[in-house]
Amino acid sequence: RWHCPTTLAAARSSVATMLLRRGASVVPRTRCYVGGAQRCLAIPSWATADPSKMSAADPAIGMNLVGGVWKSGDSYDRGLLELQDPLIGGTMMKVPNPTDKEVDDYITRMKDCPRSGLHNPIKNPERYTMLGDVMAKGAQELRKPEVLQYFGDLIQRVVPKSGPQCLGEPTVTRKWMENYSSDNVRMLARTFGVPGDHPGQTSNGIRMPFGGVAVITPFNFPLEIPALQTCSALFMGNQPMCKVDWKVAIVMEQFIRMLIHCGLPPTDLDFLYSDGPVANKILVDGDCRVLLFTGSQGIAEKLTADLKGKVRLEDAGFDWKVLGPDMPKENDIKYVAWQADQDAYAFSGQKCSAQSMLLAHESWEAKGIFEMLKEKAAKRSLKDLTISPVLSWTTEKIQAHVDACMALPGAKLAIGGKPLTDHSIPDIYGAFEPTAVFIPLDTMLASQENFDLATTELFGPFQVFTTWKDGEMDKVLKLLNKMPNHLTAGIVSNDQQFLEEMLGNTITGTIYAGIRARTTAAPQQHWFGPSGDPRAAGIHTAEAIKLCWSTHREIIMDRQPVPDDWEGKMS
Repeated sequence: RWHCPTTLAAARSSVATMLLRRGASVVPRTRCYVGGAQRCLAIPSWATADPSKMSAADPAIGMNLVGGVWKSGDSYDRGLLELQDPLIGGTMMKVPNPTDKEVDDYITRMKDCPRSGLHNPIKNPERYTMLGDVMAKGAQELRKPEVLQYFGDLIQRVVPKSGPQCLGEPTVTRKWMENYSSDNVRMLARTFGVPGDHPGQTSNGIRMPFGGVAVITPFNFPLEIPALQTCSALFMGNQPMCKVDWKVAIVMEQFIRMLIHCGLPPTDLDFLYSDGPVANKILVDGDCRVLLFTGSQGIAEKLTADLKGKVRLEDAGFDWKVLGPDMPKENDIKYVAWQADQDAYAFSGQKCSAQSMLLAHESWEAKGIFEMLKEKAAKRSLKDLTISPVLSWTTEKIQAHVDACMALPGAKLAIGGKPLTDHSIPDIYGAFEPTAVFIPLDTMLASQENFDLATTELFGPFQVFTTWKDGEMDKVLKLLNKMPNHLTAGIVSNDQQFLEEMLGNTITGTIYAGIRARTTAAPQQHWFGPSGDPRAAGIHTAEAIKLCWSTHREIIMDRQPVPDDWEGKMS
């Protein structure tokens, strides 16, 4: 099983909590159970942040990377941003906080990157194999139990979620890097040819980079999303600037240090700690050729306007799951309840793929599916981090949304509904029970105001329950297709006719269908991304990498000598 770092274990002790608040050093990590073996742990040689020591007495220090040079926060006028420990309060990390007058080096780097990229199928093709080698060495590094544990510990310090959730990120990242090791980076740039109209003429399609690009990602997956997207940008020949939410960016910084240790030239990419307006200035003034943005819909629309449409988006995710009319056997019902609990409440719902609405056929309600979910939610606890601090919604804001939903006609509380008690989570974060509100289907469709409220994405432990019955399929489809975002969804059924009707009349980008359908936990082997928008981004697969990070170029070769007897006609 996975053992939390002693920092987190200590935080659950009242004595240790008191000492931490007074700035005492934290007892170093001494144990882990990766692979079932207990061993002493030291941080890797390339690492600069020790998760076992991050505290007010010994905060981690983040650094920016630009032009191959690491820059500390001391080099900026505003000094450092300070992160409060999300479990117990107190400063645990300090990172650079540049002003918009102090990022000209980032702007110059982005603007001066050739439009033809650092490499392409014609220029510097040896870089494809170099990057494949870096992926192979990086994957080998992540296979070391102590490195896997290191990233798991570090993630849990800045994003307190359960052990399996934390270890999942470096595991998926490692498997993905193995997929793109050796020649598989070069295979992403595979060309194709078409015969011409006469001897010596051929038409060849190749994949070209954009040049200076950017990756901006949120707090909830501090390793997997930025690591995979930044490496994908590099594969296709781009020079990316990576900016992760500053509160968790220390994880990506350490990953970049690992890649450099594995042979990546440090000038291949830039890494930025900053606030949003400063990053926005770099993107606009640096003429960012394409931005991969994962985050809120409002910011996505602003960036689309600022960058004149040069964006790829994986924005908001109000994700639904429909339980079909066919009732499975008892064991399957229990499985569906377990999966629904995981989809809605793992990491307290702080995933863009989290289940936000469960639409159960009335036969499922009669079998007690909502009661099963209530029982499972009651077993979640802050002690084992199956309940987590909510990092982007305060407790008061969550409560206000729950109360507003409860005020809708026919609505009723189904699960939870109260703030957590007996904890030390700072007020700047949220601390709330797993919660669900039942809202009748007709109520949500009665007005735009009702619909907007019921389908507001609360990035926390909250979902909406509703039921439907035979003859209401059109109402269900109207509700689902009216939603503005179409990232993930699940259709729980083995009725082939029902599945085809649902799949054929919805547009969700990543949809799971069948009795084991889920909304979360996308592995490295399949596409993950929204649909229904020409700006939609994807991650993981070769198709996603080529779509987001390269553009088509056609080269028509016409090399045969001109015949001596040629005769042209004017047209």
